Amino acid sequence: MPKSARIEETGVDYGVPRRGIRVPWTGLSLLGPALVAGVAYLDPGNVASNMTAGARYGYLLVWVVLAGNVMAWLIQYLSAKLGVVTGRSLPEVLGARISNPWARRAYWLQAELVAMATDIAEVLGGAVALNLLFGIPLLLGGVITGTVSIVLLAVHSRRGARHFEFVIIGLMALIVVGFVAGLVVAPPDPAGVVGGMLPRFADSGSVLLAASILGATIMPHAIYAHSALARDRFPATVSRSHSIRTLLTATRWDVTIAMLIAGSVNLAILLVAAANLAGVEGTDSLEGAHAAITANLGPLIGTLFAVGLLASGLASTSVGAYAGAEIMHGLLTVRIPLLARRLVTLIPALVILGVGFDPTLALVLSQVVLSFGIPFALIPLVALTAQRRTLGEHANRRLTTLLGILFSVLIITLNAVLLSLVATG
Repeated sequence: MPKSARIEETGVDYGVPRRGIRVPWTGLSLLGPALVAGVAYLDPGNVASNMTAGARYGYLLVWVVLAGNVMAWLIQYLSAKLGVVTGRSLPEVLGARISNPWARRAYWLQAELVAMATDIAEVLGGAVALNLLFGIPLLLGGVITGTVSIVLLAVHSRRGARHFEFVIIGLMALIVVGFVAGLVVAPPDPAGVVGGMLPRFADSGSVLLAASILGATIMPHAIYAHSALARDRFPATVSRSHSIRTLLTATRWDVTIAMLIAGSVNLAILLVAAANLAGVEGTDSLEGAHAAITANLGPLIGTLFAVGLLASGLASTSVGAYAGAEIMHGLLTVRIPLLARRLVTLIPALVILGVGFDPTLALVLSQVVLSFGIPFALIPLVALTAQRRTLGEHANRRLTTLLGILFSVLIITLNAVLLSLVATG
């Protein structure tokens, strides 16, 4: 089809024709990409941040979890919308737009470092969980976590996006059970929860944890991944604009369900800690949190927590590796064998485990690296989805763009605060 005819048909000029298939509309069949991307909001970094916040400050930072979830909803929807309308991921669009090869490589380098930092946190989380559950040495646990992630990625490569979604959603169910079980045994104080919805801080430590919660929640790789997941699920030329609107409506429901689940679990982690671990020493590490939960809520809840942590590490490292592969392909138009890429990105985490570096400290430092990458993903996302040149009639409304700018400024500012506080001790 000539380019001019394609633009007239879809209202979008993105430079490369999309593959044509028939778009299904059977309600639930359109859900799934956001649930997979939502796993990034339930990774070990989130567990550590929310657990520490609840144990140190009780219900004080409930409002941060809620606000972060609202901002995450808009950001993930914009990412998915880009993939649905253009049929291309954010890295692919940027790879086509950044004409200078050195600028494109520089952008790829920072995005690649972000993906590797994400992988470190998630492999470490899986290794710690295997150690808690089975006493497996951390280095071997890291190898096992990486191996399982390769298997999960092979499911995506060989069986398609839908089968990959089913596996990740199954792991998400384990995450929900593992982290929410504590609320059933020891529910929080309703008055404390309501009081925690009032935005405020207690000291610089609470500001640091608030920034850490947001930094662990809204991560660059989730933005890159979601646009690609939506593209993979709907790799079609949608010939009529109302069909695109149908997909966008389904996407809004998909993102809403995913963010409700992720937000509820993150809130549950904080509330369990606030209700049962306030003032308990050692809860700023995953091992310490597990020990405190076991001592205060019983071995069953402690085991479920470790199972949830393991599922979190396995699922999130698979999504993180998927994002890394998409970043390389989109920006450099290079694909390398999945096994080779996975082994390369697994090496830093295994080195950290092998030399005996504190896993929790490494996890915290990885969140600092992620903070550097947030502006490079957020700003282009909001700018591209606001352009009619990119999304045609589906470009953001003015209010959506303003909210995107506001949320981006808030997130970038808080992450700058996080970097400053970490740098000054």
